[in-house]
Amino acid sequence: MLNYQQIFDEQGFDYSTYFQTIQQLLAAGKTTGTDHSEAMLHYTKMNVQRMSRVEKTTVLNPDLLTVLKSLKGTYSFLVITEGWCGDAAQIVPVIHKIAEAAQGKINLKLVLRDENLPLIDAHLTNAGRSIPVLLVLDEHKNLLMPKWGPRPAVIQNLVVEWKKETSDMAVIAEKLHAWYAKDKTQAIQQELTALLRTLN
Repeated sequence: MLNYQQIFDEQGFDYSTYFQTIQQLLAAGKTTGTDHSEAMLHYTKMNVQRMSRVEKTTVLNPDLLTVLKSLKGTYSFLVITEGWCGDAAQIVPVIHKIAEAAQGKINLKLVLRDENLPLIDAHLTNAGRSIPVLLVLDEHKNLLMPKWGPRPAVIQNLVVEWKKETSDMAVIAEKLHAWYAKDKTQAIQQELTALLRTLN
């Protein structure tokens, strides 16, 4: 049985530490996880740029801010992620902004997937270790609901369709990031607003 409190308290990074860790590893020619290939370093370098851009440009929607203000309890968000993951680069900064805007009602910590395999294996997507995964914990750090992730439903469905058309992951990644750029975090915000509403 997983001890979510122990994972959160002992293994979780705050967002700034997570971002700094990715940048420090990259400067040393590495990324998070065990695969430090040129391809993974390239993805990680792109993701640092994406995270910076998403963090600077994301404006939280009024509906989302209203729901955050109305939260009655305090919650912990535990996110399973990796520095090389393109979806994580698009989504984790938005979750960070939400936690910041919650003014103490949401405490965010991030853990690395490949250092926490029993955790990700308890929250698989179609039998795969897809990330990012958001787990919502109550004030005692017990798991509250099924996971959210690894991406909004609309783009998850599109990726399934794209994979039927091609096995070239570079082509799929290009389409994926073009979609995120066009959507401007709206699908993520809408789904997380709906999730937050269920907490009240």
